[in-house]
Amino acid sequence: MTVHFIGAGPGAADLITVRGRELIARCPVCLYAGSLVPRELLRFCPKDARIVDTAPLSLDEIEAEFVAADAAGHDVARLHSGDLSIFSALAEQQRRLDQRNIPYTLTPGVPAFAAAAAALQCELTVPEVAQSVVLTRVGGRASRMPERETLAGFAATGATLVIHLAVHALDAIVAELTPFYGSDCPAAVVAEASSPAQRVVWGTLADIAAEVAQARIERTALILVGRALGARHFRDSALYDPSYRRRFRGGSG
Repeated sequence: MTVHFIGAGPGAADLITVRGRELIARCPVCLYAGSLVPRELLRFCPKDARIVDTAPLSLDEIEAEFVAADAAGHDVARLHSGDLSIFSALAEQQRRLDQRNIPYTLTPGVPAFAAAAAALQCELTVPEVAQSVVLTRVGGRASRMPERETLAGFAATGATLVIHLAVHALDAIVAELTPFYGSDCPAAVVAEASSPAQRVVWGTLADIAAEVAQARIERTALILVGRALGARHFRDSALYDPSYRRRFRGGSG
């Protein structure tokens, strides 16, 4: 018996990986985060699979599902939205499984920030404009932020910021970032990235809060801020420069 943690992607059912879909198809138990994971993925479950929406469950109740499946010798497909590597509440489930010596695997998924960048039709890293992307959030009911992880600290680097779970605090975020990026810095909010309900709001730090308020976006959204979002005049990457010597292409340099 094995618990297979699967990144189910950001919202579009066809953005799950082939590996993830095949694991769903062969597991007699499927636990999924019903508030975020598209229900269309459940059609890949075996006909008589036990399907459990974990949205209303506590960690103890989710652990009980794992234990019951282990006792029955049934593999579990555990679906999380986006990718497992960030903001997925994976670590606490792993700890419970480790304590019970229940084996598990991890299958990555398309992260929400990548789907948001696709919706914006932009690259988050642009030569000599921004070469770093910071994936972060703000403190809230779920957990506090570590003391040294502040938006101001990240903003001081000029990196592209992708702020999760924070659209409710957009006014405060704008106030904190503006001294570093300037009021004319491009900003965007992408709600329910890649899903049929996807919405995109473009603006600058000067007006993005008003635009989002008018659009009435209140949850399931990413905030993206940085000069790379609107960059037009920048040098080409050396990657395709004919004078750049690469292993698979000769060059004069």
